Amino acid sequence: MADTTRYQKIGKTIKIFAVAQVALVLMLGYMAVQFQAKFQAIGMPGRFMNGVVASFVIQMLLFYPIYRFAAKEAERDLTLSTSNLSSEELKAVTKKKRMGDIVKASVFFFFGMFILQAPNTPIVLCVLYFSFVLTVLSYLQCYNFAAKKLMRQ
Repeated sequence: MADTTRYQKIGKTIKIFAVAQVALVLMLGYMAVQFQAKFQAIGMPGRFMNGVVASFVIQMLLFYPIYRFAAKEAERDLTLSTSNLSSEELKAVTKKKRMGDIVKASVFFFFGMFILQAPNTPIVLCVLYFSFVLTVLSYLQCYNFAAKKLMRQ
């Protein structure tokens, strides 16, 4: 029973992340249709697939660092859920957690500013948007996978 109550917060986080993933997949689908229509309107329908492939390649390059980061985040959250931490250990884990939050916010603002400052060409916006959403989806899925794996151990 102690393990169940200990992991309740992580379980709630996993459920919230699952709902967020569904919303992001719906947004990704909607924007894919919008970008495809935009490319059709300007007479370059093949560019849409180029954007999808470029986003996929970028995502493949980012996947391992995202996985490592998400696994460390899940491990920190599980460590924080234990009640047998000394004040020094708690302080160190909290500091690492704060740094992780700063990294996540920095990535979010990086993509946001990059999208706002990007040239108004559909292919660039397509690649940036898809890369951003896929990066967030990868993080959420990797976190959920790592948290479930660690809870089973």
